[in-house]
Amino acid sequence: MIIGNVVGNLWATRKEESLNGLKFLIVETIEKKTIVACDFVGAGIGDKVLITLGSSARKASENMNISIDAGIIGIIDGIEGE
Repeated sequence: MIIGNVVGNLWATRKEESLNGLKFLIVETIEKKTIVACDFVGAGIGDKVLITLGSSARKASENMNISIDAGIIGIIDGIEGE
């Protein structure tokens, strides 16, 4: 899992049909990489989030045939030792 900060929204009117209805957010990881992740928990800009990648992201969507590889699975309340 990866920690990141939500920095923006992404809209795509033309996309693969199985992606309809999903919310896409732009996330900057703590390694300063920018990724697009599907939001499964209601995160928003400014939230610190927990991201899962690959097949774990597809499992979070409950559709293993969906074309995603990053999913937001938690909103972080705090980190001890940060």
